Amino acid sequence: MNAYRHRMPFGAECLEAGGVRFRLWAPSCRAVELVCDAGAAGSVPHRSMQAQPDGWHERVVADAGPGTRYGFRVGGGLCVADPASRFNPEDVHGRSEVMDPLSYPWRCEDWRGRPWEGAVVYELHVGTFTPEGTFAAAAARLGELQALGITVVELMPVADFPGTRNWGYDGVLPFAPDASYGRPDDLKRLVDAAHALGLMMVLDVVYNHFGPDGNYLSVYCPEFFDTTKATPWGPALNLAGAHGDLVRSFFVHNALYWIEEYRFDGLRLDAIHAMADGPDKRLTREICAALQAGPGRERAIHVILENDGNLAGLLARDAQQRPRVATAQWNDDLHHAAHVLATGERDGYYADYAADPVGDLAKALAEGFIYQGQRSAWRGGAARGEPSRGLPPPAFIAFLQNHDQIGNRAFGERLDRIAPARRVDALLCCLLLAPQVPMLFMGDEFAASTPFLYFCDASGDLARAISQGRRNEFAGFEAFRDRARLDEIPDPVAMSSFLASKLPWHERDTLVGQARLALVHELLRVRHAELVPLLRGYEGATREHDTTSLRVTWSFEAGNWTLCANFGHEPAMFRRDPRMREVYTRGVSAGRETWSVEPDGVLVGMSQPQADG
Repeated sequence: MNAYRHRMPFGAECLEAGGVRFRLWAPSCRAVELVCDAGAAGSVPHRSMQAQPDGWHERVVADAGPGTRYGFRVGGGLCVADPASRFNPEDVHGRSEVMDPLSYPWRCEDWRGRPWEGAVVYELHVGTFTPEGTFAAAAARLGELQALGITVVELMPVADFPGTRNWGYDGVLPFAPDASYGRPDDLKRLVDAAHALGLMMVLDVVYNHFGPDGNYLSVYCPEFFDTTKATPWGPALNLAGAHGDLVRSFFVHNALYWIEEYRFDGLRLDAIHAMADGPDKRLTREICAALQAGPGRERAIHVILENDGNLAGLLARDAQQRPRVATAQWNDDLHHAAHVLATGERDGYYADYAADPVGDLAKALAEGFIYQGQRSAWRGGAARGEPSRGLPPPAFIAFLQNHDQIGNRAFGERLDRIAPARRVDALLCCLLLAPQVPMLFMGDEFAASTPFLYFCDASGDLARAISQGRRNEFAGFEAFRDRARLDEIPDPVAMSSFLASKLPWHERDTLVGQARLALVHELLRVRHAELVPLLRGYEGATREHDTTSLRVTWSFEAGNWTLCANFGHEPAMFRRDPRMREVYTRGVSAGRETWSVEPDGVLVGMSQPQADG
């Protein structure tokens, strides 16, 4: 068996005996009509669906099959796409296409994934990763990432969005890969190609809202939404109220679908703090449990969280150090402290990290979260987070930038454009040679100069609202008190914003690009050879720091790993441990009793645990 299908109770399913079963959940519709062009002689384009208990509507069409275009007429003449469409070649407002999941023959059927401890993540946006912006073009570049030392490729969301360009967080058809990137089999080829190179593939998914254009669920299925709650991006989904079980099931099936049918190795759950699923994060727990009980029994499956709430309980391990719920979380705290150190910026949420950025970075490296229940001035004095000190480092994903941290800037500047090169290199050393799982954003590896702007494809009133809203976001900042400066902010709906965000691959061959590539390659070589084999049996970490330098030591069953870094203007002195073997040095000279570390210098060493007695 080298083809895979996830069976679900909704959508269009090809039947083994022939024909297609169409199912739609629409409790508020007394009648639903299937608009189905089966392409067969004598076929009827409009067919009534049979109403069934609990709000379901169903119809089996004997002469339908793969390639059939269809939609649902839900009242008032409105014909909508299948919310569980596997493919929508005519975009989100058009008809869906019946797909045969078993048509793609997988090459790497014996793939069983990789251990999480060895993960090095690379986040990319399919549309801007290559000039072509397709799944096929991305597949052609995977070999370069594998040679660099990357082990996990994380795709920003690919669920069908309106138009031809979008970050992916405005998706409205969560089961359908966007047609601008290619067909479903093209995405499967991308995952297959990654597995052939030994790379894991993770997909970013959005279960906290739908985009503002092309989602018609509120028209024919208002039960899908909780009108008493809202998210920053629109109406909240009904994940905890009446009908909440079925709404959550829709997303649990979506998670299983991507893992089983597309063979992804994991999912990144976007902004779970914005899910209206209760304080225990019920949907998150149900997704993780379903993945562990299903595909997770046969291969390694990983779930990554974005969670501003810093809920350490979701990252807890069992006695065998296996995740009880999720595998890891993006560590925004570490990013914020590192960003303040790199740039000196203190606006917005960076104000919470301005008082002691070196100490904050040391804490984030040693304990994961900086905010573990403390009150945040930026959040109006609200407490945030849970104690995370006992969690093993691979429970956290560390990064110096990601799509949000670049794209949420007015001009989308990357860190290399706003911070000194020596400081960025020093922080890269800390990132790639610390035990937390490191993540690079596409282009980090060659110091790409191009921005990554916020962009989308919209028209009319929605386009005007998006353009004005983008400028309103920054109107209160000191740098934009001058109206002329505010008007310079790139327009998200302009094609130029999308094109400016394309990755400049030619910069890999520049002197700057080659120097950064060499540094990243060497750091990842050291990581895989020296650090990854150590990441078992975590026993804890210790840290010390002053206003300019830090020293963190992590203890494992097989030995200790120490990182020293100096972010001051003068050399920093660290006491020398004669038992420690220097694994990597940058700007370090050794004396009899001390190491002298130059500004923006880094020292990494390993020592064996002391024998008993």
